[in-house]
Amino acid sequence: MFQIPRGTRDFASEEMQKRNYVEGLMRKTFQSFGYREVQTPTFENLELFTAKSGDTIIEELYSFKDKSERDLALRPELTAPVIRFYVEKLQMEPKPLKLFYFGNCYRYDRPQKGRYREFKQAGCEIIGTDTPEAYAELIALAYEILKNAGLKNIKLNIGNLTILSSLFASLKLSKDQQKYLTPLIDKSMFDDVQKALEDFGIAKSISEDFVQMLQNSDIKQLMKYMKDDENIKNEMAKQEEIMKLLKDSFKIKNCQLKMSIVRGLDYYTGVVFEIEAPSLGAEKQLCGGGAYELVKLFGGNQTPTAGFAIGFDRTLLALETENYKFPTFKLDVYVIPVNQEMVPKSLEIVQTLREQAINVDIDLLRRGIGKSLKYASSISSKRAIIVGPKELESQSVTIRDMKTGEQKTVKIKDIVEFLK
Repeated sequence: MFQIPRGTRDFASEEMQKRNYVEGLMRKTFQSFGYREVQTPTFENLELFTAKSGDTIIEELYSFKDKSERDLALRPELTAPVIRFYVEKLQMEPKPLKLFYFGNCYRYDRPQKGRYREFKQAGCEIIGTDTPEAYAELIALAYEILKNAGLKNIKLNIGNLTILSSLFASLKLSKDQQKYLTPLIDKSMFDDVQKALEDFGIAKSISEDFVQMLQNSDIKQLMKYMKDDENIKNEMAKQEEIMKLLKDSFKIKNCQLKMSIVRGLDYYTGVVFEIEAPSLGAEKQLCGGGAYELVKLFGGNQTPTAGFAIGFDRTLLALETENYKFPTFKLDVYVIPVNQEMVPKSLEIVQTLREQAINVDIDLLRRGIGKSLKYASSISSKRAIIVGPKELESQSVTIRDMKTGEQKTVKIKDIVEFLK
């Protein structure tokens, strides 16, 4: 007996109903913000991902050689493919360019709750603008997608890597020391951060204050660490404007400035953010993104880029944790031919109903009426249409309400009007 590969899943029809429903809500929100959908290949040249993340990422990839010995890889995420697509074909499009996407991704991770080797990702990129309102709208879009999907308890945390670099500089930390601290901060290992700072010669009182500031930041608190640098002052003003727009214009009250949001990837620059669902525990991050630089690396003309990715599977898990009531699929009509002679007319009725966008199924096993009605009930059909010889003589059928059991004789020409 064949078994499913480790880290992958099968989805029954009930689960697909949930997934399609949530994807539809997300797609609608993307489009309401002026984003247009794109799609890229499931596999790309391996070099696309190593150029972005370094050779160490190969251990996490499903990489392979094709029959012409080309190095390829199943995509581990969708930002790099979309930016490759932009550089290759979309650079002359009017700016800003707003692109969104859904797609399966593949990583050779250790499978666990909320983490799979094949998973679905939703996300977007905005290309060609870096104004505070562009960043605020991008962050608001991510927040609105998750709220519109049905989540009640989510938290938005916003950081800024340019400001964080200035904070590191205020402590006179070397590049190697900063590189050592960043993954610790990214994993919220604040005790280790403080210990490392003290090992680097930072006084305990300063390191304690610094670690506290990383977790709970505000603009005024950050100012005492800032040097008299015009660029940093501009970045601080920009960050303050983004926060104000989110709270006042987009009415997002549940957002916090946290310098501990670093995203842990070298290509991010400036504003970064994450959205989490506390109900999920350790694996609570649903969304992450921010400003980044990849266009020039991929051979394009330098232009501002920002975006985010949403863990689709983890979002479904968060909704289930919150006991979200998903709508269930119900068949509109189940058609039952009383005997074999009634099959052609029954199929004709089925086709007419389907042409009117009515969801219809028909008995294909030549069961009796009793068993067919029992089956119609088991698949939650709203109504059953019984096609019998007696009714057919008067060009009629019997329509049964499967919930109440009430039956009515209806002319065939009036079925559509009766059902609608």
